[in-house]
Amino acid sequence: MNRAVNFVDEQVTKVQKHSQFAASTRWSGRVTKRLMDILGGLVGFLLLWPVFVFVAVLIKRESPGPVFFHGERVGRFGKVFKILKFRTMYESPENHTGLRLTVKHDSRVTPFGGWLRETKLNELPQFWNVLVGDMSLVGPRPEDPVFVAEWPEDVRAEILSVRPGMTSPASVTYRDEEKLLSGSSVLDDYLRSILPEKMRLDQLYVRHHSLVGDLDVILTTMVILIPALRSRKISENILFRGPFSRFTRNIFSWFIVDAFVAFFGISLATLIWRIQAVIDVGFGRMVLIAVGLAFGLAVMNIIFGLNRVEWQYASPTHVFDLAVSTTLAMLLFAMLWILFPVLVLPVNLMIYFGIFSFVGFVVARYRERLITGFASRWIRWRSQSSVMGERVLVVGAGDAAQLAIWLLEKSNLFSAFSIIGMVDDDFRKVNQRINGYTVLGTTRDIPEIVTTKSVGLIMFAISNLDKKDRDRILALCSDLPARVLLIPDLLKVVSNYFTRQTREVGQPNE
Repeated sequence: MNRAVNFVDEQVTKVQKHSQFAASTRWSGRVTKRLMDILGGLVGFLLLWPVFVFVAVLIKRESPGPVFFHGERVGRFGKVFKILKFRTMYESPENHTGLRLTVKHDSRVTPFGGWLRETKLNELPQFWNVLVGDMSLVGPRPEDPVFVAEWPEDVRAEILSVRPGMTSPASVTYRDEEKLLSGSSVLDDYLRSILPEKMRLDQLYVRHHSLVGDLDVILTTMVILIPALRSRKISENILFRGPFSRFTRNIFSWFIVDAFVAFFGISLATLIWRIQAVIDVGFGRMVLIAVGLAFGLAVMNIIFGLNRVEWQYASPTHVFDLAVSTTLAMLLFAMLWILFPVLVLPVNLMIYFGIFSFVGFVVARYRERLITGFASRWIRWRSQSSVMGERVLVVGAGDAAQLAIWLLEKSNLFSAFSIIGMVDDDFRKVNQRINGYTVLGTTRDIPEIVTTKSVGLIMFAISNLDKKDRDRILALCSDLPARVLLIPDLLKVVSNYFTRQTREVGQPNE
């Protein structure tokens, strides 16, 4: 134990040198997260103090010993702290020196302690760790120094760059970890099967965490604590991109943008109208009109599924979908004229307003892709003229995959294939449509997609992938009936080619 603690202490300097992961988080984001932790910790204590008293009384009545358990855990930048939990084991010297993992039907756990562990109520005292700054409400679960000593150095640096949390995506996924550990090789099973997956999920959290994402994790944690839902499987995209994240990113953020665009539209329409006749709309009414149109557009976009479009990769055909959505939103807004006469404006002025707003909506979503988007639309119409052919699943949804799809669409052989969708391990892209194709899931969903969609060809077109993940995906594909086509990293090939050509051109003539 002392060796593990000393080892972790020696790593503090190394972890701090690798703190670019933490530095990448903006100062304002860290302050907001800390304020949420303090507020959450105080609210937790105020609301749950009767539960604390009730649990403490039952623990003392069941077996002699302290109410709380103090265990050493590794926190941010490798600092070791004392985690606080309700005691769930019999108080004996053997329990302090035995196995550092709790397993299924562990004889060291008291009957009431087993219920506390099952319901996760034993974790409630960690609100104190949150208040004093050792932990956060959401973050990678703090590990024992013995296990942290086994982590690879780069993984340790990344995970320990943030405060550990009371809950995390990994703790939700492995909420029944104790039931998975049994037999004589508990430690080996944990180190071989569970710990690597927990570290992977913790790394994903560190790279993509946000205030809204933390709210999703808290909501998911509360849901799985309901007995009837404990056995429900939670997918990774729900863990990292739950309802709060989806609402903020797909609906609320665009509502704010569209409200500003609509305000610009009504302002421009009013300015032009004043050239013909005098009119005084007023700032307050213009704001109300802009918000009303933005709300109507948000409703229509949800109905037509435009809220799920990844506009960075959106097909130009969505311009027409957006036109329909804007027209219906204007009609919905026009109905408000009857209910709220204060909003009544000349018909021609409203037409100008609708046209200017629509142009702004398109520009806001497509920006620099607008000109090239119209050209791509013609290509898309031609490429989708035939829906027959071998069904293709594309592995990857980044630039390399988009380039590979573009080259396939340009070829004479495209009529012999039908791309049914893509898979990508970026959970933010799952269920999104990228350049007209839906990201059906992650690479772990490949077997199910191949079976249900009758895929005959898997086109592997993903870049920036380490050898371990590449081998895992290829091993997964090798057991399937579909053929696998490895697409080289064309962007890297082109880049290397031009680099070589530039060097050759820059060489002086002999």
